[in-house]
Amino acid sequence: MSRSPKLPRRIVLATRNPHKLREMRQALGEVGFQIVGLADVDPQGAIPEPEETGTSFAENARRKAGYYACATGLWALADDSGLEVDALSGAPGVYSARYAGEECLPGAGRADIDAANNRRLLRELKDVGEEGRTARFVCHLALADGQQVLRETRGAIQGRIAFAPSGQNGFGYDPLFLLPDRGCTMAELPAEAKNAISHRGQAVRQMAALLRPMRGKGDGGGGVNKPNHDVQEDNKGRKDKQGE
Repeated sequence: MSRSPKLPRRIVLATRNPHKLREMRQALGEVGFQIVGLADVDPQGAIPEPEETGTSFAENARRKAGYYACATGLWALADDSGLEVDALSGAPGVYSARYAGEECLPGAGRADIDAANNRRLLRELKDVGEEGRTARFVCHLALADGQQVLRETRGAIQGRIAFAPSGQNGFGYDPLFLLPDRGCTMAELPAEAKNAISHRGQAVRQMAALLRPMRGKGDGGGGVNKPNHDVQEDNKGRKDKQGE
């Protein structure tokens, strides 16, 4: 029989990326828990990053959530997300954050890594026409308490890869991710508009809808420990998340 975990007052978002933390906090809204980041509970960076050896976004998200829950003693909410490009057989996939890692100097900042990733992506697609540049952003989100995965959600958004970057908002591949129905890239959208449609925004809002009743049921109430498996398993990933 599954145990019924005591509900915590805080949930740690398993990221040190300030852009992602801000996006996720905004999308979560009021859920009855205090949402903190890794920098809040581990300001000195003493907790090492876990190795993410999974072959899918779902696998990496589950592993990371469990790892940080054990390391912090809090429930942990972790995502693994990235870009899948059809012409590249789903790459960069779970390698999205460090797609061009070998081109970057040791200790390179996030902005430099993002720029290198975008340059490599454009090189890989240099001979691919507009119709063949279809792609999607995918986000898999997992909540764990250190013993088990409690809830999971998934979001995705379809688009195309532009021929040149455009826009100053967002991060990662946002300047190259074209939304044909809007005639702009993700990086050209205001933050609120991006969060309303993004892969991460979708997954986080689904998670928020699952968190609110958990808080309202009190300690160990009503099957809190049962994972939500009504999500699509993503099998196209190749390694590492976008902008973690």
